[in-house]
Amino acid sequence: MEKSNYMMVAALDFGTTYSGYAFSFRNDFETEPLKIQANPIWMTGSSQFMSLKTPTCLLLDKDQKFVAFGFQAENMYAEYVLDELQDEFYYFHRFKMYLHNNKNITSTMVLEDITGKTLPAFDVFKLSIKALVNHLLETLDTQGTGVKHDEVQWVLTVPAIWTDTAKQFMRSSAEEAGINPDKLILSLEPEAASILCQYLPITKSEKGFEMSKIGTEYMVVDLGGGTADITVHQKVEKDQLKEKHRATGNNCGGTSVDNRFFILLENIFGKSLMESLKKENPLAYLDLERSFEAAKRNIDPNNKGKVTMTIPFTTLDKLCKKINKTDFETLVEASDYANEIKLLNDKIRFNIDLIVNLFKPSIDSVILLMKEVLRSKSTKGVTHFLMVGGFSECSLLQNEIRKSFPGKQIIVPKDAGLSVLKGAVLFGHRPDYIKSRIMPRTYGVMTSLPFDPRKFDEKYCVVMDGEERCDKIFSLITSVDDSVEAGTKFEKSYFTPFPNQEKMDFNVYVSTEANPCYVDEEGCKHLCTPTIIFPDICPDKRWVDVEFELGNTEIKMTAKDRKSGKQIKAQINLLHP
Repeated sequence: MEKSNYMMVAALDFGTTYSGYAFSFRNDFETEPLKIQANPIWMTGSSQFMSLKTPTCLLLDKDQKFVAFGFQAENMYAEYVLDELQDEFYYFHRFKMYLHNNKNITSTMVLEDITGKTLPAFDVFKLSIKALVNHLLETLDTQGTGVKHDEVQWVLTVPAIWTDTAKQFMRSSAEEAGINPDKLILSLEPEAASILCQYLPITKSEKGFEMSKIGTEYMVVDLGGGTADITVHQKVEKDQLKEKHRATGNNCGGTSVDNRFFILLENIFGKSLMESLKKENPLAYLDLERSFEAAKRNIDPNNKGKVTMTIPFTTLDKLCKKINKTDFETLVEASDYANEIKLLNDKIRFNIDLIVNLFKPSIDSVILLMKEVLRSKSTKGVTHFLMVGGFSECSLLQNEIRKSFPGKQIIVPKDAGLSVLKGAVLFGHRPDYIKSRIMPRTYGVMTSLPFDPRKFDEKYCVVMDGEERCDKIFSLITSVDDSVEAGTKFEKSYFTPFPNQEKMDFNVYVSTEANPCYVDEEGCKHLCTPTIIFPDICPDKRWVDVEFELGNTEIKMTAKDRKSGKQIKAQINLLHP
């Protein structure tokens, strides 16, 4: 963006478990870059913990109109259930992972709410982003800043491991939520955290470490609620960062531990009781979730005692008697965990080893990912690990990583859960922080060439306009693991096969392989079909030069009529209906 076009940058961190925003003014960025404001405190409605973010949950009425977002949505829905009004509302939570897990993202796909009612996923994401935007604008209004919606450069954070289609789904949702497309950029979560840490002169670790030293290579381990997102950066000249290894990751974030905790409870009380608690007493279920969240944050690996949690004892006891025909205490004593769990009034006390085992599969999975990245030739210079994201604050996880990688320095910045958000604000002020990125996949275009039996497979031979041609050729743009400078343009040329064409389509493919020959090979996938719309029709063969811009956080495409030199409208839509 032109500097004159915005007064401030606002970043929206739309997370699996929690969401939030942060912002800073352009004048402040120039003199004091770390003067970044987050929403002071989201009201939790619970005494368990204070939060600089709010849960990613959305409450709509029966007409699909917005009611509340975050802690307020959680608490209001719980009250509606107690009043038996839940059928009048839609309640969605922790739905971001749907974009990670779904291999076929479309503009028409639906999401199920907590009771199984469905709505278009697009509307759920759009209304959630709109709620964050409105909350931010109200905060600015209250502060009397005088900043208007169109004077803001917006930044939306997304996992680096997401597909291009998932990223476009988030962009489209944000645009539908009222954000001007020209004033919106996407920031990759581990990159944002890495940028923030360039501004922390000495980050506390065993020896202290100057993050801004040129040539330093470090692994960024971004562990949020849903995903683990890992990449490797090298500090280069002009305060820029170079990506050394493509983003890799999986779904072993903090919520995977929550899921195991609730499976443990199912093993003690039965699945039907836990389902019943969730549907009939969501306030009690919510207290259980929040109580485990508070316990999870405070687990000390050196403590050999017990982990104590407050539980909705009365509610659970009543349900045990109703569903299992016996009381809460008897069920615990009859379970496989009788020797590891003790009850004391409204407190439940777990042996530390039992809770540690809930973390183990997630921690093992993170360490395995880190070892895989370190096996690459491009990461031999890595000396430090930068750990960010909410799950990185877990001392149990930090401890195991230290033990697994004794030769590396581990850096966990203060407020690791806010690193992405604050870094995204810095990225919004200066999107050229990242000098180059490693391509996460191979990009190419489907084309045909005159058939040569020495070069091509016979089965792809087709006749076009009386000429034998080889169809379905994967015409390479750039390969997976190539290092591409941000904003690099790759040119391809096409001509119209028929006279008087009003538009022209072509097919873009991606592949996990470095150099595929044909678009239907294993590992290849159709990405999109961009359309070039001509301003006039022409009876002659018409050449069009198409530029693909890669190396940024999103793909861009422009087209030019070769004869006139004029730009032609080119639409690139990754979301299929």
